[in-house]
Amino acid sequence: MDVSPARVLTCLRPRARVPGSAGPLAVLVCCAALLSGCDGPASAPEAAATDRPGTGRAVAPLTGNDLQSDYQRVIKDVLPSVVQIRAGHGLGSGIVYDDKGHIVTNAHVVGNEKTFQVTTANSEDSFTAGLVSSYPEQDLAVVKLDRAPGGLKAVSFADSEKVEVGQIVLAMGSPLGLSSSVTQGIVSATGRTVSEGQSGGGTGATIAGMVQTSAAINPGNSGGALVNLNGQVIGIPTLAATDPELGGSAAPGIGFAIPASMVKTIAGQIVKYGRVVDSGRAALGITGRTVVDSGLQPAGVAVIDVKTGGAAGKAGIRSGDIITKVGDADITTITSLSEALASYKPGQHTTVTFTRDGSGRTVGVTLGAQ
Repeated sequence: MDVSPARVLTCLRPRARVPGSAGPLAVLVCCAALLSGCDGPASAPEAAATDRPGTGRAVAPLTGNDLQSDYQRVIKDVLPSVVQIRAGHGLGSGIVYDDKGHIVTNAHVVGNEKTFQVTTANSEDSFTAGLVSSYPEQDLAVVKLDRAPGGLKAVSFADSEKVEVGQIVLAMGSPLGLSSSVTQGIVSATGRTVSEGQSGGGTGATIAGMVQTSAAINPGNSGGALVNLNGQVIGIPTLAATDPELGGSAAPGIGFAIPASMVKTIAGQIVKYGRVVDSGRAALGITGRTVVDSGLQPAGVAVIDVKTGGAAGKAGIRSGDIITKVGDADITTITSLSEALASYKPGQHTTVTFTRDGSGRTVGVTLGAQ
């Protein structure tokens, strides 16, 4: 697992505040930003001739003013396509998917709501929207404006295969209800598999291929945009790490975004079909629960039910079996099973090790789709 068990991933949706009333959290975060020197790029030493960060184009030596101009250009281009979503008592963000009024966001932002108020960037006007479909397994959802305003501009998505560690990125959204906010950082890692909790409105999803970033991400950024200096969305900010050793507060500079390729796949199906028809996620076709050993330590996943015609059933796995390994990955909990399966695609072959009546067995399995 890429994230230490001591860390907890927190969904980024704050409770709604009365417009115009900045709560204590907002004040504290603003003060922290000021104390951290987040007042815009100061003059920086000239860099050696290289590619413009995040663009792949050879340019002259980069100065602080050049970088500031890049930031301002990207913000001017992309921020109008990032919206604020009010869902019941919660607030989140979203990005414009097309000029027909489809908005992509996180499933945990929409929650169980069916109707929403959407506010566009730099505007006090709000529009009503309805849920098209939510896919909690990947923590993505699409809502559609009842009336799409003129000039609605869709975001441009980056090629996820070209996202690299060290690229400069900007996070855009509504942290703590502060609409049209922008923070900056870099891509810290790619290909992370993380599991979000169900407390605080999370879906409990295990998501593979996540982009880790140092850009400040706070409650309310969920569903917004993580953007490169080409003005392309590389991911949707979804999770922030918290550390119990810090009293459960956010671990600075550790946030995660769902990659653009996954967003396009899921959102594209929802827009076209009204639902997800091909998740691309591998599955065993079981219902299970974590079991513990005599020392009360997690020791595997007990199979409660086997789907007829599913991968596990075809391999001879039965109710009562306790799964302890998938491929080379040890399985101790439901979460670890989800994380192991996240590294596979439907149709791939692997092995599953389990115990039955005290005896260990290993069988070959061709994985199905979730």
